[in-house]
Amino acid sequence: MKRTITYLLLVAGVLAIAHLPAQEPEAPGGGRGGRGGRGRGRGGADATRTFLGLGPAPDMTAAKLGEPLYKENCATCHGANARGAQGPNLVRSVVVLHDEKANEIGPVIKKGRPQAGMPAFPALSDDQIYKIAEYLHLQVELAANRGSYGQTYATVRNQTSGDAAKGKAFFDAHCAQCHSATGDLANIGDKFTQASTMQARFLWPADRGPQQATVTTADGKSYTGSIREMDDFGVSLVDSAGEYHYWPANKVTVKVDDKLAGHRALLPLYSDADIHNMTAYLLTLK
Repeated sequence: MKRTITYLLLVAGVLAIAHLPAQEPEAPGGGRGGRGGRGRGRGGADATRTFLGLGPAPDMTAAKLGEPLYKENCATCHGANARGAQGPNLVRSVVVLHDEKANEIGPVIKKGRPQAGMPAFPALSDDQIYKIAEYLHLQVELAANRGSYGQTYATVRNQTSGDAAKGKAFFDAHCAQCHSATGDLANIGDKFTQASTMQARFLWPADRGPQQATVTTADGKSYTGSIREMDDFGVSLVDSAGEYHYWPANKVTVKVDDKLAGHRALLPLYSDADIHNMTAYLLTLK
C-alpha cells in the first residue's frame, strides 16, 4: 500500500512539472532567447530556433544573391536546392551545419576536395562565397524549421518572360546534337508544366540511374561500380561483382562518371535571357 501511494505521488509530481509554463533560457544581458534569438517569447520564431538547435538566422539578402551563384557553380553536382545529385546532399553536410559566415564552407569551396571529385573554385571572391554559404544555410533552415517556410522562399515562380523562338534557336545551336524536340523531348511541355520545374530540369537534370564511379586506393587498386553513399567522411561502392566496399574519403581518389558533362559545359554560356528563352521554348513542346 505504501509503495502504491508513493508511486501515485511521484506521478502527480511529474505531471505538475510537465504543466508548468515553459521557460526560455536567459540570454546575456538579461533577455530571453537562444543563440541568434531576440526574445520574442514562447512560440515565437526565436523560441523555435532554440528548440531546433538552429544557428543564427540566415542573412536573407545575401541568400537571395547567393542563389544564382550556387546554381551556376554548385547545382550540377549538389542538386538545384542542395539536396544532392551527383555530389552529396549539402543540407545534411556537417561542414554546412557547423559553418558560421563561411568559415567552414569557404576553405572547401576555395580549395575543393580533389579526393572526392570536387574541383576548387579559387576565382570566387570571399563575398561570393559568403552569399553561397548563406543560401546553403537558408536551405538548412527550410528543411529544419517548417514554421519559416511560408515566410521565406515559399512562392514558386511559374511564369517566364522568355521568347520561345529565340529559345528554339539556342536549342538548335547547342542542344540538338544530343536531344530532339520530336524524340526524347517530345511532349516534355506536358510533363513539366511549370516554368520553375522546367528550368530546373534542363539546367540541373538529375541522373536517374545509379551514379557510376571508379575509386582508387592509396596502393593503386581501382574499383568501379555504383556509388551507394558519398559524403564528407567516406565513400561506399558496390562493384560489378556485387561486392560492397567502403573507404574514408581522405584515403582514396574518386572519379565520377559525369553523364551530364554537356549540361555542365553549357552553364557558363547561358545568359539570363537564354535561360528564360529556353524555358519558354521547352514549354511549347506538347
